[in-house]
Amino acid sequence: MKNIFLSFILLVSYAMQGQILPERERSTVIDNTLAERFNKLLPELMDRSEIDMWVLISREYNEDPVLKTMLPSTWLNARRRTILVFYRNKSNNTIEKLAIARYNVGKNIQSAWDKEQEPDQWKALVDIIKKYNPNKIGLNYSEDYGLADGIVKTDYTEFLHVLPSEFKARVTSAQNLAVSWLETRTPTEMEYYKTLVDVTHNIIAQMFSNNTITPGVTTTDDLVWFLRQKVTDLGLSTWFHPTVDIQRSEEKLESHIVSFSNRPEGKVIQKGDLLHCDFGITYLRLNTDCQQHAYVLKDNETQVPDYLKEAFKDGNRIQDILTSNFKTGNSGNEILLASLKQGKQEGYRPSIYTHPLGLYGHAAGPTIGMWDSQGGVPGTGDYLLYPNTVYAIELNTTVTIPEWKKDIRIMLEEAGFWGENGFRYVSGRQEKIILVKVD
Repeated sequence: MKNIFLSFILLVSYAMQGQILPERERSTVIDNTLAERFNKLLPELMDRSEIDMWVLISREYNEDPVLKTMLPSTWLNARRRTILVFYRNKSNNTIEKLAIARYNVGKNIQSAWDKEQEPDQWKALVDIIKKYNPNKIGLNYSEDYGLADGIVKTDYTEFLHVLPSEFKARVTSAQNLAVSWLETRTPTEMEYYKTLVDVTHNIIAQMFSNNTITPGVTTTDDLVWFLRQKVTDLGLSTWFHPTVDIQRSEEKLESHIVSFSNRPEGKVIQKGDLLHCDFGITYLRLNTDCQQHAYVLKDNETQVPDYLKEAFKDGNRIQDILTSNFKTGNSGNEILLASLKQGKQEGYRPSIYTHPLGLYGHAAGPTIGMWDSQGGVPGTGDYLLYPNTVYAIELNTTVTIPEWKKDIRIMLEEAGFWGENGFRYVSGRQEKIILVKVD
């Protein structure tokens, strides 16, 4: 017990100092977090969804995205055909966590199949279903969410084939349960999320500096690969290839489609450039997604020009408008339309494309706009906002810069938490353009 306590103290100390844990300690955090999620969070989510049996079926290397988040730290993939069954007895306040598999799935989910006694895995699953006689059997199929659509056709067909007829009418989509599992964060996860965001911010700050940037020499591709290499050197990973782009006075503002998917590669950075990055990392199975701006000083400058400072404040104001419209029970589309309306009434030109963030980067939950769907997003935009969820507060506003005789975009993205006490940024947000001083 003493060793366990000392290990816990060490892990907390790492988190408070914003340090990255060694692999062995990461494994402990992941498995302890899973235990908390299975034993404390999952019963609440099953009650909310009114599904008392959740069945997840996957085969090795073709995992259901939800099941993959349930594997212990030492399992990088499912094994053979892995079937997980969660049965919730609300009256007795119990939850059974079973694996119709040859192995225990870590310490949290116990094997409930003895192949020597019952060679047929599907028959063993049916026996479990008969034993608990659930009212609703949730399967992961969904029209709206790819992350909640994890059961493949072969397994779905086989499951319905072996399922006794009296249970077939009880099968239902587990979409809302799957989404809530993916989107809901525990207090322990939020302790580590701050560290993750701090690491992300620190890497961006290292990139946007004169230690990394030499005007006339350094290219945007150089910075992109700096980010990739830095993350690798830290023993972490990125969940998407980062981007770095430039806005400058003599070049026209590109369209959204160019900004998001056809950015010019390898542009040489010059003094007077407004730089922008889009960057996210994965750590302890959580993800960040961050966009920040930097400015490269000209020879006669000592600070960011006032007109760019004012433009950046406009971006922060759009963030404030959006997060002020967060309300539990409102849909992503309702939040989007209210925020756009308010922003335009205040004289801004906003575009909002905020998404859930968590066990995946583009995660499940309420979609609050897409860059090419500013009138709302059917399906995922209709999903409601729940507490204890994290979002990439992603948006931009177009600002006219008379000094440049053109428009620019202030494009921002920061991790934000919605909880019982309202909205807060997971670890602050950018409120000033990063200054790149060069010789």
